[in-house]
Amino acid sequence: MSDVSEVIQEAPVGPDAPVGAAPGQSELDRKINRFFLGAVVRKDLVKAVKGNAIVPSYVLEYLLGQYAASDDEATIQAGIDTVRKILADHYVHRNQSELVKSTIRERGRHRIIDKVTATLNEKDDVYEAEFANLGIKGVLVESTTIKAHPKLLVGGVWCICDIEYFHSADPRVVPWILGSIKPIQLSNFDVEGYLVARREFTTDEWIDLLVQSIGFNPELFGRRAKLIQLVRLIPFVERNYNLVELGPKGTGKSHIFSEFSPHGMLVSGGEVTVPKLFVNNANGRIGLVGYWDVVAFDEFAGKKKRTDRALVDIMKNYMANKSFSRGVETLGAEASMVFVGNTSHTVPYMLKHSDLFDELPESYHDSAYLDRLHHYIPGWEVDTIRGEMFSDGYGFVVDYIAEVLKSMRSQDYSDRYQQYFSLSSDISTRDRDGIHKTFSGLMKILYPHGEAAPEEVEEILRFAIEGRKRVKDQILRIDSTMADVKFGYLDRSGAWHAVSTLEEDEYPAYYHRERREGSRAADRAIEPTAGAVPTVQDGSPDERAQVVAPLFEGHREFQENQRGVSFETLLIPYLSGAGQITITDPYIRQFHQARNLMELIEGIAVVKDTADEVNVKLITSESNGGEDKVRKQLELLLKVKQGAAVGGINLDVSFANTIHDRSIVTDTGWKIVLGRGLDIFQYVTGDAFDLATRLQTYRQVKAFGVTYIREGQ
Repeated sequence: MSDVSEVIQEAPVGPDAPVGAAPGQSELDRKINRFFLGAVVRKDLVKAVKGNAIVPSYVLEYLLGQYAASDDEATIQAGIDTVRKILADHYVHRNQSELVKSTIRERGRHRIIDKVTATLNEKDDVYEAEFANLGIKGVLVESTTIKAHPKLLVGGVWCICDIEYFHSADPRVVPWILGSIKPIQLSNFDVEGYLVARREFTTDEWIDLLVQSIGFNPELFGRRAKLIQLVRLIPFVERNYNLVELGPKGTGKSHIFSEFSPHGMLVSGGEVTVPKLFVNNANGRIGLVGYWDVVAFDEFAGKKKRTDRALVDIMKNYMANKSFSRGVETLGAEASMVFVGNTSHTVPYMLKHSDLFDELPESYHDSAYLDRLHHYIPGWEVDTIRGEMFSDGYGFVVDYIAEVLKSMRSQDYSDRYQQYFSLSSDISTRDRDGIHKTFSGLMKILYPHGEAAPEEVEEILRFAIEGRKRVKDQILRIDSTMADVKFGYLDRSGAWHAVSTLEEDEYPAYYHRERREGSRAADRAIEPTAGAVPTVQDGSPDERAQVVAPLFEGHREFQENQRGVSFETLLIPYLSGAGQITITDPYIRQFHQARNLMELIEGIAVVKDTADEVNVKLITSESNGGEDKVRKQLELLLKVKQGAAVGGINLDVSFANTIHDRSIVTDTGWKIVLGRGLDIFQYVTGDAFDLATRLQTYRQVKAFGVTYIREGQ
């Protein structure tokens, strides 16, 4: 295949598709190709073919899906060459538009790839097309084409078109003729085959496949971080879903809505008007919400941005009632609304001085509007996008997964938790709707076949509740007349499970600043955290010794993405004063794990008397993967040993390859059981100008637990 005309044909999916085996594939990639061959593509290929073509990823993946949807390297390379040739021959670059026009004139007919928008010329009662890159307009379009592809009228669609040229002596006649037009999107797919294949994957495998489909390497994301990415897909699978995400710049907030699906439209928050979004009362023409599944507002934040109050009022009505008015007529629509914007302050700053919606324009910083939001994605938990985060594994061709999600919009999975759990009766109807829609969306994305274990159902129910709680807790700061809500659920035994937001656990003193002293929230805010550094008051040495806060005994859990955790508060108070410390951790093998060990030793060195020596025994296991990896491990441990010696700490290392437990034992009677050992922190860049490189409290942690046991009492 070498001509773009053959793109119209669909690639085979399933057992009849060609089979190969690319070297270096992961086990998951091989499994993906076994069950979805023809519907998946290697995600690094988009970058390989894009060049300087300014087109959405779904356009490129559509082409790659036709020519390179294989795991055979020769087929992939041939497909890349074909797609590059198609783009070179048919994609219209704006700076080459005159050359393309000349080609059409000289040949009489030429095939192009361009974004096409149609309008109704009411004077002549005809539809006319405008080609964004080619720069021509007034091209006649048949009514049947508009009826088949109404999105041409609102926002435009990327298409493969045959353009003809015929000059007329009549200057009023446009010489350009539309010979054929085909929007770039999948024409059909087998939804039953999709559901059957889903059963062949574990939940972890399926989540990783979806993360790879978005374009990211799942190995660099924790479970919670993956779920946050997947929540961005809910507007595509759930009708009338209202989502907000605010966070730092560069975290990919708008990427999904501009690149992932032909059914979504990303618009600048400042360019939105009532006619563009809802209806033009002058001519009755319906706006974006009538044609697109998702309308996302980019750069939505900004306190000083001017807003149309009438637009806000219509939007509030639409978000609550799924309808808007055209004159005396009430019209319904199914478009989900997404609002993304940047924050300019840290989370604790916003919690201390205002609220987590503080960045919104004044007209939107309104409890009635905010109460219509179903879920708040904590954008501050999402890492800034880095090159190594992108995947070179296999994921769904985005047009394929976009059609899958679209096909499920009419289904409702919101009651799938009720056989195991029930929501608090304290939760209002609007809160319940928000939780239900998020839960339904995640169920359709993760468990489209409807098969989920109770613990899997509980995981996404908690996630859905947390996202709505984040909305409601901030509304309570803005509008004191709203009733407080007890967010949580009951299991079948009647046991109550409270749900908190991560920032609530991280910054309780600021999160609950409006609560009065003596409340349960205030008590939580002042409760000593795990491993808190003992504090002393003014007075004599004897008096100070008596008011040192006792060290916590028991178990603590820390959530993924939580910040504010360090060895200084978590471990060092329990190691202070010890002369012999035994660390058992089988995974001190890689650079970041050796760095963690060195940082713990640094903490011990800071609190010990400079005239004392401390003996630290490390029991670990040898690295897997051959002699080279073992040698590198030994080199790292030698450097730690040498560095520790400078501070009067004698490190002795022994290997025991059968160990699994992770703990720290001191000769002062403490045993600390570490669920993840010392490897509790997420990826750190190593950049000398990144605070997280130097200060552990600025790093996000992996989910882990720690138990403090006082022995020999």
